[in-house]
Amino acid sequence: MLLNVIERGPDSPTQKALPPIVLLHGLFGRARNLGFVQRRLATTHRTFAMDLRNHGDSPHGPMSYEAMAEDVRETLAHYTSEPAIVLGHSMGGKTAMMLALHHPQQVLRLIVADIAPAQGGFTRMDVPPDLENLSFPPELDRKGADALLRPVIPNEAVRQMMVQNMNLGEKPGWAIGLHQIMQALPAIMDWPALPAGTAYNGPTLFIKGELSPYIQASNYAAMRALFPHYILETVGGAGHWVHADAPARFAQIVEEFVARQPA
Repeated sequence: MLLNVIERGPDSPTQKALPPIVLLHGLFGRARNLGFVQRRLATTHRTFAMDLRNHGDSPHGPMSYEAMAEDVRETLAHYTSEPAIVLGHSMGGKTAMMLALHHPQQVLRLIVADIAPAQGGFTRMDVPPDLENLSFPPELDRKGADALLRPVIPNEAVRQMMVQNMNLGEKPGWAIGLHQIMQALPAIMDWPALPAGTAYNGPTLFIKGELSPYIQASNYAAMRALFPHYILETVGGAGHWVHADAPARFAQIVEEFVARQPA
């Protein structure tokens, strides 16, 4: 499946050809959510922020991490044959890990934001399972959409994220593949079983939000087994949406890792 892509790059070619960078959003997000760090990276690198399947403007279909990783591989190949640095947040981080583990030759470096290769995650999204049956009044605007969702999604950050996934105006409704997402939630919250010895041996950076529960010390052994050369950075005062809570610090950590010379 070819995904919708926001492509950004340097205004003029750099003296040295630098690797492309792929950016993958989290559950119920979209490519533009990573716009701040993409714009920073695009001053020196060709960058591709992708809407994962059932999200943003990408096609809809059954979801699994294997399928989403294949989407990213196929979409990247449509633009370049070069291996890429791949950055993913949350669900996008699990997708990025799966891509690196299944197609290590395609991933030059891996950056995973606030998720571990383990079961769990997203438990605080607090999205009701019957959301896809919501009735939309005609001529719905953004303020009305917020009011419509407030009784069923009290968390304001999550509610605003869901509003961005609506078509507003004369024919309001869900713009995303909500049915497919809800059907796949158990798989999205899981982590697939992998053959013994599976590992990605490239440079890997995990970025944890200090206030987030999604990377714990109990995850370190699995992280080391799958990504033996990983390093971990913690962003103080940030929660799960670490790139939104501390955008400048997040971008700085990413830029330093991207620019780091091979050992």
